[in-house]
Amino acid sequence: MKNKIILASASPRRKELLEQIGIPFSVITADIDENISESDPKAYVMTLSYNKAYNIAASNEGSIVIGADTVVVCDGIILGKPIDENDAFRMLKMLSGNEHQVYTGVTILRFNNGKEQKTSFAERTTVKMFENDDETLRSYIKTKEPMDKAGAYGIQGKGAVLVESITGDYNNVVGLPIARLWRELTTGFIHSSTIE
Repeated sequence: MKNKIILASASPRRKELLEQIGIPFSVITADIDENISESDPKAYVMTLSYNKAYNIAASNEGSIVIGADTVVVCDGIILGKPIDENDAFRMLKMLSGNEHQVYTGVTILRFNNGKEQKTSFAERTTVKMFENDDETLRSYIKTKEPMDKAGAYGIQGKGAVLVESITGDYNNVVGLPIARLWRELTTGFIHSSTIE
């Protein structure tokens, strides 16, 4: 019998990325408190990805659970999702004309007879934004796209026009470093023949 894989995320973008590589999975959204006191972005996303995976894996014995969390970091400040349109504008203004880093933490977790099997990692991608004027930023915010995105933009959507260049894994900016995830999954959790 093939291993059951669960994505512990409501993100349609993560779902699409996992579907892209042909692994069969189901989605169960993790319900956790995302307010943690961690200032190091790598540790921040890895902790939240673990908490999300644990939240689902603890009640799904034997299933392989994938938890993920993404943040944007600019000048050492961690930017999550904006709380409102003014917050989105503040974030986009901060990113405009500057380089920033996108960190995605991923945890793969399974409980077998109460014993935890786990791997966690974080990927970092550097993104350079064009110098975008206020009118462009406000027009973008009116589309509502920024409201559920870390750093208030979606590189895979309308936010693509704001981005000048990236260094690193594009999919990491979207929300799931799928190539690294595949390698981690097939190293210790599933056989590569699982792919459809």
